[in-house]
Amino acid sequence: MSRIAIIGSGIAGLFSALKLANSGHEIVVITKQRLKDSSTNWAQGGIAGILDKTNQSGKNAHIIDTLQAGDGLCNEEVVRNVIERASDCINELVNIGVNFEKNEEGAFRLAKEGGHSERRILHAKDATGREIERALSEAAKQHPKIELMRNTLAMDLIQRQHGDPSKGVCGIWCFDQLTKEVITLGADAVIIATGGVGQLWAKTTNPNVATGDGIAMAFRCGASVKDMAFIQFHPTALAIENGRPFLITEALRGEGGVILDKQGLENWQNDCKQSLTNGTKKPKPDDYSFTLEFSSLGSMATRDIVARAIDQNLKQTGNKWVYLVTSHLDKEILKNSFPNMQKHLDKYNLTLGHDHLPISPAAHYVVGGLEVDQFGRPKMLDSNSVIPHLYAVGEVACTGMHGANRLASNSLLEAVVFADNAARHIIENPPMNITHKLPDWRADGLDILTEHASIVNDLTMLKDTMSTEVGIVRNYQRLNRALRRIKLLDKEINIIWKSSIPSREIVELRNLIQVANLIIEDAVNRKENRGLHFNTDLI
Repeated sequence: MSRIAIIGSGIAGLFSALKLANSGHEIVVITKQRLKDSSTNWAQGGIAGILDKTNQSGKNAHIIDTLQAGDGLCNEEVVRNVIERASDCINELVNIGVNFEKNEEGAFRLAKEGGHSERRILHAKDATGREIERALSEAAKQHPKIELMRNTLAMDLIQRQHGDPSKGVCGIWCFDQLTKEVITLGADAVIIATGGVGQLWAKTTNPNVATGDGIAMAFRCGASVKDMAFIQFHPTALAIENGRPFLITEALRGEGGVILDKQGLENWQNDCKQSLTNGTKKPKPDDYSFTLEFSSLGSMATRDIVARAIDQNLKQTGNKWVYLVTSHLDKEILKNSFPNMQKHLDKYNLTLGHDHLPISPAAHYVVGGLEVDQFGRPKMLDSNSVIPHLYAVGEVACTGMHGANRLASNSLLEAVVFADNAARHIIENPPMNITHKLPDWRADGLDILTEHASIVNDLTMLKDTMSTEVGIVRNYQRLNRALRRIKLLDKEINIIWKSSIPSREIVELRNLIQVANLIIEDAVNRKENRGLHFNTDLI
């Protein structure tokens, strides 16, 4: 049997680990912090899918919604395959121990989110990702074929023949954050499941581990990237002064929450008072939302539309946030449906069904990533061939599922299906075992970085640049200014990298700068507005 190294401990990494371990392979899972420190653990909404295999109309509706959200850039074959496989993969999650919420009759309670035409989203209250992470982590910890390397940072891939990606990979150089040593980890195959890039922006819903490590490592190894300009900003992140953005799940809008700006809120409240005086029916807030100017679906439009609507509104009004209004909904039902959210809101004396929640967009998901085939194998740069013995699954990969904009709750579905695809491919096509000694990391002549101010300052500059110049709405002047700054930062980090003993802060900054450059270059080269990429110079 083969030894498989998996980088990342979210749904994609752990599901593939369990699948491969059950088939007899030796698995080592590398995770930067704890197992639960993943974007999966932070996912609130749920996983979309049709469980009834005979419900072809339901599957077709899911396909249509996904294609529409993707704005013409989805790979329809991939979309159909993923949605067709939803039932099998979700049931496997259930068999592993994931407890999705059920109704009194014992059927799964389904939610609806923005861009979805019907209820098809399984969830565990408002902490679905946490429940999935719990079940997968517990299973992985108990499996005799799975070794867990915590507090370990993957730095670079080791090629079977240095400089030749066509020969494939055979391991990873890892940084042990406890011993401060570099580990040479051999593997017959490597699966990258490192998640997203949210830490490029000052405001993000991502955990602090989302630093684009997998994309950067594979790119340096000769892998191709695709659609990097498509960065999804979640429109409804809780906006508290000096507070970290907290994701307000799309499911809250699915239950009737409405986005209003300050003026719309005042108009609605005044008309409610007037209706009380006149003894007429109280108006619904839906008709007062500025989002209707952008889509007839209003607050339930897809994320790209809603985020752009909010961004434009904030720029025009000078306000720091708009409001997610739930005061017209049943307070007790909301508290029961969104307990995790309410627990967080308690910190700020905010109550669902009563208070208007201040919200603004925050960086959430990279739709693009490593260009992969149907098995999750990254393609080589300027070639349709794949890099042998290498796989990429989850947010790090660009599969064609999401096109120009991801439909809500499709990410967990795509992650588990492609994790299954990759695991099956390895099982059916065992990788060639390593026969040669791997090169150790050479630290000769390198010094410990004693002055960290440059790293801190460069990271601040990077985040400021991406936040101000490469946000929801772009133009060529801003993008080119950002590109010049990133090129400068790239030169600086390379000097530090070549002269310093590795550390987490150096490795992450190097990767973030690499990914930022890929995002900006893709944005500059795009000649049309589509999905998540909106350039005012192209109007």
